[in-house]
Amino acid sequence: MTYGLRPENWPAFQAELDARRITPGEIERVELRPEGTWSMPLGTINVTVTLRSGRVESWTQNQADGDTLDWGPAANRIVATVLFIDIVSATETAGALGDQRWLEVLQRYRASVRRELARYRGHEVEASGDGFLATFDGPTRAMRCAFAVRDAVGLLGIDVRAGLHSGEYEVIEDKIGGIAVHIGARVAASATAGEVLVSSTVKDLVIGSTFRFTDRGLHVLKGVPGEWQLYAAAP
Repeated sequence: MTYGLRPENWPAFQAELDARRITPGEIERVELRPEGTWSMPLGTINVTVTLRSGRVESWTQNQADGDTLDWGPAANRIVATVLFIDIVSATETAGALGDQRWLEVLQRYRASVRRELARYRGHEVEASGDGFLATFDGPTRAMRCAFAVRDAVGLLGIDVRAGLHSGEYEVIEDKIGGIAVHIGARVAASATAGEVLVSSTVKDLVIGSTFRFTDRGLHVLKGVPGEWQLYAAAP
């Protein structure tokens, strides 16, 4: 396995894996990214390794002579806003309602989410259980969609939480991946009932809008390097 690296660069990559106690069988995806160019000869690259457990490790690595990363036309990478929505305490709610009633509520919930996604031109990427992942071409519609979903499903007696992040993600067939998606998922996991939580990236992108933000402080997002400033958003 070379993960896109030339043979002369494999030892440095393997040394990093060994230092971080990562075995090849744990790896789900490896991303090699140059600094600001689509093709990078001799120099430094950013390496991001995503494990099957969801953990993400990143480092920089010097390349040996003659190594070139050809990224081609955008390499199926897109800059957009990701939105994660799920039901708060879904398991407890299902237990309280019983299977049949829960199934009815879940169907109405999914219909409400999809109606708002269509209204705000969101693209549904994945729906699993009570969770949704969608993408938008900008943060404004994504945030408005999150507020609309929260209000609509509130009429069903359901509390949801939402998380948003804007960044570059990788298109993999009909799925998406990359660090931006992981950040969005972790932001959503940090939200409380009824909260639309956004990263500082989203907040900065909508400067001058009518949205209001409450600082929720610095957070360590599981599997994501560094600390992230998060904000609760309101229309």
